[in-house]
Amino acid sequence: MGAVNAKNGTLYVDFQYRGVRCKEYTKLPDTPANRNRLKKLVDRIEAEILLGCFDYAAYFPNSKKCKKFQLIDERERQRKAYFDAADSPKFAEFANIWLAEMKVEWSKSHYMDVEGVLNKYLLPTFGNKKISAINKGQILQFRSILAKVPGRSKGFLSPSRINHIMTPLRVILNEAADRYDFTSPWKNIKALKVGRTEVDPFNLDEVELFLSAVEPEFHCYYTTRFFTGMRTGEIDALMWKDVDLDSKTITVSQSYVRGEMKALKTDGSYRVIHLTERVIQSLRAHKGNNTSKGKDLVFKNSKGAILNYAVVSRSVWYPTLETCNHKRRNPYQTRHTFATLLLASGESPEWIANQLGHTTTTMLFRVYSHYVPNLTRRDGSAFANFLNNGGQL
Repeated sequence: MGAVNAKNGTLYVDFQYRGVRCKEYTKLPDTPANRNRLKKLVDRIEAEILLGCFDYAAYFPNSKKCKKFQLIDERERQRKAYFDAADSPKFAEFANIWLAEMKVEWSKSHYMDVEGVLNKYLLPTFGNKKISAINKGQILQFRSILAKVPGRSKGFLSPSRINHIMTPLRVILNEAADRYDFTSPWKNIKALKVGRTEVDPFNLDEVELFLSAVEPEFHCYYTTRFFTGMRTGEIDALMWKDVDLDSKTITVSQSYVRGEMKALKTDGSYRVIHLTERVIQSLRAHKGNNTSKGKDLVFKNSKGAILNYAVVSRSVWYPTLETCNHKRRNPYQTRHTFATLLLASGESPEWIANQLGHTTTTMLFRVYSHYVPNLTRRDGSAFANFLNNGGQL
């Protein structure tokens, strides 16, 4: 709301234009008549701003702000002239160009992931829109619609999944804005808050019951998963050359993701896992039965090919959970189980982090400590025992 104010006995007008507070001083003395005159001027200015026909230079030709607003007007005129042209790029056109350019930088699995997001979510919504015409309101409306899309299980898409979908949209819009010199609509749009990693580990009794109920041909597979903490892609890519039964180690050096054998994501993921005697005995027995095709693979299907994790989950993992009357959990909980069992047994957090492929212990304490009640005490008893034992642990 514009106003008329006074400073040192003379009047000035105060109003908002294009988000900028504008103060323009006059030489008029502060009298009721002059205030009334300037109030009418402010009302007229605000009416023209509302109608979109306000010309700053026409009212204040000597103002320093004239040049600033003229530059903004010219830039918007040029942008409008370009993007209102018949050959103005549409979102789908630019997105396909961008995807082709990025293909050389990405892994096959990441490319497929982004391509899937484009085809399923972004192109149906924004494909026919001009890239410069997409505004912040449309982006936020799209995100609110995603929040109502059914997820894989009961409920709707998670905040993490929605953020995953929104990321390519943000990158594409910002890249187009940079190339075609328009203002990106992605301003002050924050990612949705994501809750803690879903951790629901098995206790040891649950592990034992599961292993006693699982099909014999998958006993070693799940024994190895539960007691090494290997990720699905890592264990599916495991070769016998990386298993040293004499040294009791597994070297994790690759992963199988979406039909592609690939290097691990981070340097920390390359690691040597130390095996318990139980895993060693299970692997020895499994190796002795390894007479079918695909002998280089530790775990494989009946045709000697790499396991399809979706098939194994559907036909082995979840049915075994039902047989044991266990709560429904995803297979990744085998990794969480390994971490919590190690922590509960009192192993060094640094060593555990190394076994899991983490470079620090931060994630261990942030994610897992809640599930190990005796990991840390908060009643001073640990310190008291330390003192009573003469400083001996």
